[in-house]
Amino acid sequence: MVKQNVAEQFVQILVRAGVERMYGVVGDSLNPVVDAIRRTPGLDWVHMRHEEAAAFAAGAEAQVTGRLAACAGSCGPGNLHLVNGLYDAHRSMAPVLALASHIPSAEIGTSYFQETHPSALFEECSHYNEMISNPRQMPRVLQTAIQHAVGRQGVSVVTLPGDIASAPAPDHAPEQALVTGRPTVRPGEAEIEQLARMVDAADRVTLFCGSGTAGAHAEVMEFAEKIKSPVGHALRGKEWIQYDNPFDVGMSGLLGYGAAYEATHECDLLILLGTDFPYNAFLPTDVKIVQVDIRPEHLGRRSKLDLAVWGDVRETLTALIPRVREKRSRRFLDRMLKKHADALEGVVKAYTRKVEKHTPIHPEYVASVLDEVADDDAVFTVDTGMCNVWAARYLTPNGRRRVIGSFSHGSMANAMPQAIGAQLTDRRRQIVSMSGDGGFAMLMGDFLTLVQHDLPVKVVLFNNSSLGMVELEMLVAGLPSYGTANSDTDFAAIATAAGAYGVRVEKPRELEKALKDAFRHKGPALVDVVTDPNALSIPPKISAEMVTGFALSASKIVLDGGVGRMVQMARANLRNVPRP
Repeated sequence: MVKQNVAEQFVQILVRAGVERMYGVVGDSLNPVVDAIRRTPGLDWVHMRHEEAAAFAAGAEAQVTGRLAACAGSCGPGNLHLVNGLYDAHRSMAPVLALASHIPSAEIGTSYFQETHPSALFEECSHYNEMISNPRQMPRVLQTAIQHAVGRQGVSVVTLPGDIASAPAPDHAPEQALVTGRPTVRPGEAEIEQLARMVDAADRVTLFCGSGTAGAHAEVMEFAEKIKSPVGHALRGKEWIQYDNPFDVGMSGLLGYGAAYEATHECDLLILLGTDFPYNAFLPTDVKIVQVDIRPEHLGRRSKLDLAVWGDVRETLTALIPRVREKRSRRFLDRMLKKHADALEGVVKAYTRKVEKHTPIHPEYVASVLDEVADDDAVFTVDTGMCNVWAARYLTPNGRRRVIGSFSHGSMANAMPQAIGAQLTDRRRQIVSMSGDGGFAMLMGDFLTLVQHDLPVKVVLFNNSSLGMVELEMLVAGLPSYGTANSDTDFAAIATAAGAYGVRVEKPRELEKALKDAFRHKGPALVDVVTDPNALSIPPKISAEMVTGFALSASKIVLDGGVGRMVQMARANLRNVPRP
């Protein structure tokens, strides 16, 4: 009987943990593990063109499925290429196991060819980061890494020298029980009782929701109805809380719209539900604030709290709702709903004015048509920059669609590689990458990965031949735009040359048919839409806050490009306001 080596044992543990794919680029120190994957049923090697894209893909898979995903890089440069994608996965709270293969163990510390120090490289983008230097370590270290990634929702890194991976595994290694799911967390009685008293004592309560409200939509709606509260959201909360929401007052933050800002500032109690909203300039300083979060390290790091509640949003609200008194007055809620509808009515005109005839094409028109023709259960991956704006304002959530982006890390080039990971979880589901030309070009090599694996990802390219968000930042700061222009590139021709379906759209009347044709295509497709680089509304006054980084007064008027179907929802909600 052939003796098992460490790489084979490593791979078998990943299979037991439910990992189905490992994304990466093969090479020297990684070869023993890749060969073990080749011979192991249940785990596939996904050949990528760049390790950064591999980490993005693994992070997206973990976000779509909620399960552990994996990626790998060979020693030295391969490890370095993983870093940015792992930062994104870690800050997105995606459970990812990263294998950093290493130089021969006897050469560590001698400035050997391709030597780096993975323990230092990955320290800030992981919950767990350890090297296996002895075959007997492997089962326990890998088990610990898996439990950190799953339990703490983030990245674990295991460094494995190539010679250790090839070494014989120890006989009779114990088969460890693996944690592959997370428990629910209910706050303590004292916190629930104190929160109930605060809610009862407040006349005007606002709920502000983040991604931690996933799975708690019904409870948030029940709570809002009982206490007559407007409900705002951060960008990462949009997909979980905006749909079927008669209390919706929009989004706050740099890309915000509607009355969310007013609702959070004009209340006397603000409850932050499952959000680590990073822009403290948008949070009030003169109202009482309660924060509910599953991760205690998030509590109070953005604003001063009057009460910190450690627990799941769903569990917290389930315990809280029966204990609070129903509020009778809708005055505050109805006033915020009217402000929200009025605010959206004001910006929607910028979108509707001759937009179907405008050339170059308005990007908001592209996003609006895309929202209409995409599947009801589509997964949208969204590039950082102006694509974030169009996704935030035009994609209509419904409880089945997903929207994934680099919303916490803010990296360029995330959308297309994230689409790879999302598509591999289900080849029948529609996956749409909303890419900017700058982001797409940065990791364009992995478009070949789509073709090689025949993944039916649809890349909708907003091609304005510029780094649009950077240009806007410069203009808002009173600086002339510089270094933001890209050459006018026919990306559809590149897609066609690569063996995919490619179409270039320059006229608005061609757009809907082009999208539908691409979506009907069985394999990878790219729709290269030439959009207006000037489709930005710059505020008439540049304030000091704007110069220092888009602070609160600025962002409310910076982006004025319409709001799509959200205005229809706001109108509908306003019609439900009781009349005297």
